[in-house]
Amino acid sequence: MRIIAVSRWLDKYFVHEKIIILFYQGICLNACLKEVVLAKLHARMAVFEYNKPFMYLSMGTMAHHPYRRLRAQRFELPEVGISETDNIRSLHLGSDTIQSSMNLDHPAELVLSYSRAMMGWLLFAEKVPEHITQIGLGGGSFARWIDEYLPETRQTAVDINPQVINVARSLFELPFEGPRFEIVEADGAEYIKTVRGGTDVLLVDGFDGEQIIDALVDAEFFSNCRRALSSDGVFVTNWWSGDKRYPRFVEALSEVFEGRVMALPAESHGNVAVMAFQRTPQELQLNNLKKRAQKLADKYDLNFPAMLAALKANHPHNGRSFTFD
Repeated sequence: MRIIAVSRWLDKYFVHEKIIILFYQGICLNACLKEVVLAKLHARMAVFEYNKPFMYLSMGTMAHHPYRRLRAQRFELPEVGISETDNIRSLHLGSDTIQSSMNLDHPAELVLSYSRAMMGWLLFAEKVPEHITQIGLGGGSFARWIDEYLPETRQTAVDINPQVINVARSLFELPFEGPRFEIVEADGAEYIKTVRGGTDVLLVDGFDGEQIIDALVDAEFFSNCRRALSSDGVFVTNWWSGDKRYPRFVEALSEVFEGRVMALPAESHGNVAVMAFQRTPQELQLNNLKKRAQKLADKYDLNFPAMLAALKANHPHNGRSFTFD
């Protein structure tokens, strides 16, 4: 039996038999838990036990954000599931596949290997980015890591699913929302059209519960992302190498970014962090990158030497430096 706390952010709640209806900022969260045993209720706090592997939440009314893209409510969005194993809390989208995980003892840790690989762009960064945009908030892994290790960087997280946003806010210890961190409820492919040269790093991790979202892997989207990046910006996305469409994705991205694309395999599960650069990185010398990787590892507690080794094994180089076709 595991315990999940849904705490201070509750406005009110109703309990009807084994269905708990929670309200947060005017949004109705229906937690339909057949196996739930209500353990304790306090003013503005509900604590409940469950013995099912997942807790699924279904959304009632739709939240609004200052971005204000008025659109019809999307009932096809996958349900959000939460699971816990030991000290790891995970988020699921309509299946048992883990989309995001948080170490409850060390929330800023990047638990999943693909999320660590998506920080590989730091090997080529000449300065700390002023702004990072995330398409796909998920459980907020990137938001917490950036807040911890790049505290001066402003970040915007965009997610189309209001369920995901509310669950992340309540159960995944997101940074304080203010001038340095904002959440936008919007279609990422549409939102990025409004950004023109205003972001230094673009992290894209879009999944609909079954596969990569089509609108986040076409040439138009890649072109819009390139326009959104600053002069030294970098686009980073999480793809699965086992997807038969993967070579086509890479080809389309490479065409838009004029061949300046690198693929960094994650440590497991076939995920690949694919990076596309607005312009050729200043540092491509392997010896210099080796020194930089060790310094980054000491600073950010990530295995950058292993990332560099993976890049050397997967990207063209002449023995002295990386090359682009």
